[in-house]
Amino acid sequence: MYIKINKIISLFFLLNGCMITPTVLTEQDIHRRVDHHLENLHKGQEAIQAPIDLYEAMARALKYNLEARVELMKTMLAHNKLDLSHYDLLPKLAANAGYDGRNNFSGATSRSLLSGQTSLEPSTSSDKNLFTADLSLSWDVLDFGLSYIRAQQAADDVLIAEEEKRRVANRVTQDVRIAYWRAVSSDRILGRLAHLDDWVSKALKDSQSVQERHLDSPLATLKYQRELMTTHNEIHKLHHKLSLARFELAKLINLAPGESFELALPKRQTLIPDRKLDLEVLERRALGNRSELRAIDYRQRINTRETKAAILDMLPKLNIEFGPNYNNNSFLFNNHWLTYGAKISWNLLSLFRQPAQFKMIEAQDQLLEAQSMALTMAIMTQVHVSMAQLTAAHMEVRSTKMFYDTQKEIGKHVHVSWKTKRVSEQMVIRERLNNLLAELRYDVALSELETAYANLIGAIGEDPVPITTKETTVIELANKLRTRWDMLVQADNTMRTSEQDS
Repeated sequence: MYIKINKIISLFFLLNGCMITPTVLTEQDIHRRVDHHLENLHKGQEAIQAPIDLYEAMARALKYNLEARVELMKTMLAHNKLDLSHYDLLPKLAANAGYDGRNNFSGATSRSLLSGQTSLEPSTSSDKNLFTADLSLSWDVLDFGLSYIRAQQAADDVLIAEEEKRRVANRVTQDVRIAYWRAVSSDRILGRLAHLDDWVSKALKDSQSVQERHLDSPLATLKYQRELMTTHNEIHKLHHKLSLARFELAKLINLAPGESFELALPKRQTLIPDRKLDLEVLERRALGNRSELRAIDYRQRINTRETKAAILDMLPKLNIEFGPNYNNNSFLFNNHWLTYGAKISWNLLSLFRQPAQFKMIEAQDQLLEAQSMALTMAIMTQVHVSMAQLTAAHMEVRSTKMFYDTQKEIGKHVHVSWKTKRVSEQMVIRERLNNLLAELRYDVALSELETAYANLIGAIGEDPVPITTKETTVIELANKLRTRWDMLVQADNTMRTSEQDS
């Protein structure tokens, strides 16, 4: 009884020791992960040597943006899966070796089935210690066919990953264009905005001094202070909005928050002509080029091959085996020999599963077709919307340019009048703020025009990004991007000219 209790207790502690319990991350683990990320977050990036222009910002985003890196790694993973699937096409080659031993001989007797008498005395035909080895080459014909189809599907997965990488790269370049032009507006205006804020603060203090000394009407002074405080609040809102643009751009090009960098400030001009494009031509280009539709095409091809795989899975399996064998048993006449054979097996119950599997494949094909149709309509709508946005952006640029020019002339006249004491400082401050607002609206309109054009390029599926970016420096990639965008603009101009001639 005592022995049984000890065995039960020992078994309990043994089982308890094999139980797995959750292990919470330690502070050391968390600090190690934080240090690792901070050390590698910007590792291997080229240093900034000069003011960053638009195309260098796009190049840095394509090379160092973390989201773009994730898509690149997904593409590399798809390539690795394709390489791995090739090995499934090869026959299986298995090497086995074993050792068996016992403390006595394996012996046996023989008994007659007719008389029931023992016909032999105990004898053995095996040594106590045996070593065996074999090398078996086997090839399943049906598995080869399935592996070939899976390899083709893995190849299509690679192409889907490439299309997804292309889609993300195009979206990143569009985001960079938006953030870059906003950051340019920020650099142009923030300094003058701070100077105007200082002026408004000084005027507010002077007004409060006038109020305390009762040098003017209290109501007029309070109204003036109200306008100054309204102007002060508007300046702070603009400053906050513009100051965030640099952080957004730094995030896109994977610079550390707070890292200083200088932007190349381009002239306020647009190289995007305001001409009509044939929407039907744009629609056909979009439906042929968009990565989302191409990805669905590849998925439909994968689903079609799934039908072939289902048919193969329904057939009998033919397995062919061949290989040498060795056994050191001294009682054997032949210690070395070759084995070969073939075996057919058929899972008859799989026939009952096939109708349901074919229905699932058909349903998947119908779903992909519906998704393709819905995406086709969405892309066609996006082309029309992008074209309308581009037209509206051109109109907005012309309107804000006229307003900006007019406001600058008004500001000049008010400044001259202020010097001759014909207008108040309040009006000068108001018009200076109006000048900055008009300039900002003009900058915003130009950036929206660039964004609208980039959205149109993205809507029609044109690829503004070079094919390879991994083994290219930032400057080389920036030059390739500049050349590519110039080609796109020239292609659109050529198409517009041909449409006008026809």
